[in-house]
Amino acid sequence: MSMNKGISIALVAGGVALLVYGLKASRAIESDFSRFFTGAPTDKAVWMLIGGAVATLVGLSGLLRRGN
Repeated sequence: MSMNKGISIALVAGGVALLVYGLKASRAIESDFSRFFTGAPTDKAVWMLIGGAVATLVGLSGLLRRGN
């Protein structure tokens, strides 16, 4: 396995972990309070979801790209 494949796998794993923690944080009581007053979950939950999605997409694109 090449170094790039290892990095891509790590990005996918980290991205999925961030998505899971972001979903948990968006359903936490502090996000419920934030959503009640502002209409949006906490910034922490939003950034974890965005970061997880980006890391997962970058990792998947690295895995699906064919190397020479």
